[in-house]
Amino acid sequence: MTVSSNQVPQIKICGIRTPEALLKAAQLNINYVGFVFAPSKRQVSPEQAATLIQALPQHSNLQTAGVFVNPTVSELKKVLTVAPLDILQLHGQESPELCQQIGDNFQRPIFKSVPIIGEDHSESHVDRAEKVAKAYEGVVQALLIDTHDPEYGGGSGRTFNWDVIPFYQKAAQKYGLQLFVAGGLNPDNVQELVGNYELDGIDVSSGVETDGHKDIAKMTTFVERAF
Repeated sequence: MTVSSNQVPQIKICGIRTPEALLKAAQLNINYVGFVFAPSKRQVSPEQAATLIQALPQHSNLQTAGVFVNPTVSELKKVLTVAPLDILQLHGQESPELCQQIGDNFQRPIFKSVPIIGEDHSESHVDRAEKVAKAYEGVVQALLIDTHDPEYGGGSGRTFNWDVIPFYQKAAQKYGLQLFVAGGLNPDNVQELVGNYELDGIDVSSGVETDGHKDIAKMTTFVERAF
């Protein structure tokens, strides 16, 4: 069951690789941009991310997130020494214990991706949502439900069955976590999503690209329709 949303979600555009896309994100007054450090066609080096971050307007409130898959503390330290990220977004099988260790070491908010596998929207998702939210309570700041991608952990460009969203919303709220939704979002479906579900945040990547590159017009339309 869906409800009409009066809440404006936080917006994150992931997979930023160029100054043009970064500056447009800042102009659009969204909340977050993501730099992908895990193996991906959108992967950037710590040095590239640092150069982009330095290009942000001085008074921008845009926060930067680094996307990782199963990183070690050592790997994160190497990146953070070069690129001053605000948030760590984990897209692998990172346990609550590892997330706690990462949070303690780097004192940054953590967003934890939760893959939604298949089209199942049965009651099994009630139990899974409860289990996941309870496990990460007090360890991460947000859960990000995303279409399962066995190769990269995310960025597949495919949606999952949105009928499961309320299960994860309820569990996230119960345990004091924010809930972000990713997976196949684009200018054509974002209005439906935010109109039907009261989400804390949404995360888009390939849906605002053309031929693998961020499309300024699509970014603009996506943000306009998300509001």
